[in-house]
Amino acid sequence: MIVRKSAQEVARMRKVGQVVASILCQLAREVKPGVTTGQLNKLPEDLCKQRGVIPAFKGYNGFPAGLCASVNEVVVHGIPGALQLKAGDIIGLDFGVILEGYYGDAALTVPVGEIAPDVQRLLQVTKEALHLGIAQARPGNWVSDISRAIQNHVETNGFSVVREFVGHGIGHAMHEEPQIPNFVAPLSGYDCKLKSGMTLAIEPMVNMGSYQVTIDPIDHWTVRTIDRKYSAHFEHTVLVTDGDPEILTVLPAPEESEWSW
Repeated sequence: MIVRKSAQEVARMRKVGQVVASILCQLAREVKPGVTTGQLNKLPEDLCKQRGVIPAFKGYNGFPAGLCASVNEVVVHGIPGALQLKAGDIIGLDFGVILEGYYGDAALTVPVGEIAPDVQRLLQVTKEALHLGIAQARPGNWVSDISRAIQNHVETNGFSVVREFVGHGIGHAMHEEPQIPNFVAPLSGYDCKLKSGMTLAIEPMVNMGSYQVTIDPIDHWTVRTIDRKYSAHFEHTVLVTDGDPEILTVLPAPEESEWSW
């Protein structure tokens, strides 16, 4: 069932979205060579305690951390630990919180020091694909319009879109209907018309090589590209309005960060 949010519910989701954006922007500033993914995980968990919010991922279906920290060929669901970042790496930071019973979810991929030009292009194209997808989140459009905009931009630029993991509705729960694939075919089981009041987590996951992925057989979480080439991930929580879509996981203008995405 697709849940359309009331004005009061949207107001709460704006609050939670801004908390997510603020924490992610602070976290991105801490990404540098020599830092471990476990150290990065501590900051958002501490900030959640300070702000009186709950880290949404910790314990979700057994996930052991508050942050998904996905380095290089890890697409999503990287578990923070002893891995030390080095110059030339990239790291996907995926984070969500619960506030007053509502969920916010967002992600960005951050370079560690200087990165190769083709990797920088991967990040840029993925971010552009996210915003092209968001632009289609209008009443009367279909989920497949979001999917098509993302897939076309990614594939035109020589990259591939992950099939096994998709975006989703969000609000009272982390994952609500509808699913938001980043590719069009075959989509017959997923498509639906967009209506105002829907809140969506739109999140292209884009690979430099093959779109195929594997799941770690030991931790059962970490998703890697099958060819071990780099992958990027950007995500926003978005409200479908009567006009232009509204990104909920952004900071208000006076607080904008160099890491706003």
